[in-house]
Amino acid sequence: MKTYEGKRAFDGLIVTVDGKKLSEHYEVQQFTTWGFEWTYEGESPQQLALAILYDHLGDRTRAIGLSGRFMKKVVADLDNDWLLTSADIDRAISEIEAA
Repeated sequence: MKTYEGKRAFDGLIVTVDGKKLSEHYEVQQFTTWGFEWTYEGESPQQLALAILYDHLGDRTRAIGLSGRFMKKVVADLDNDWLLTSADIDRAISEIEAA
């Protein structure tokens, strides 16, 4: 099970997966050039949603398709410092797809 973590540090935002830097995955889809962000709805939070989903699912098409809804359901509501597990992500995906 993977663990995704985000922190607001003195020198910027840090997002990791299992302790290693999470790629923005601009090669999959680029919503912004400003990197990741969270706690609101927008292009940078959607980039984070896409990166998490693509890393988690390994499916480009599905990650792109879910990124907007995942951003609104999960990423926009994250605290300044947060942690998501694979189980949290699977649960959110199931709820999004059931709606």
